[in-house]
Amino acid sequence: MTAGLREQGFSDIAEGTVYALLVRIEKRGLVDVERVPSEKGPRRKVYSLNTQGREYLEESWGAWSFLAERLEQLREGGEQACPMSKGAASSRR
Repeated sequence: MTAGLREQGFSDIAEGTVYALLVRIEKRGLVDVERVPSEKGPRRKVYSLNTQGREYLEESWGAWSFLAERLEQLREGGEQACPMSKGAASSRR
């Protein structure tokens, strides 16, 4: 899993970080877990996003899209959209 994330540009991600996240989403009931045989060592967990996880993911994408749109509006608007524009900053001096 970490190899796949690294291929997607997450070059500094640690396996411990991924494991901690998987444990967290498993405890929240967002994934189904199946233990499958492994050629090397103990059985491995295989995670599948379940219905509750898909719903949560959809909500999260909506929140992320909202935030990304607002940030883009701020970037495009420059200092005019920001309450801490040059005029406001210089008036406090």
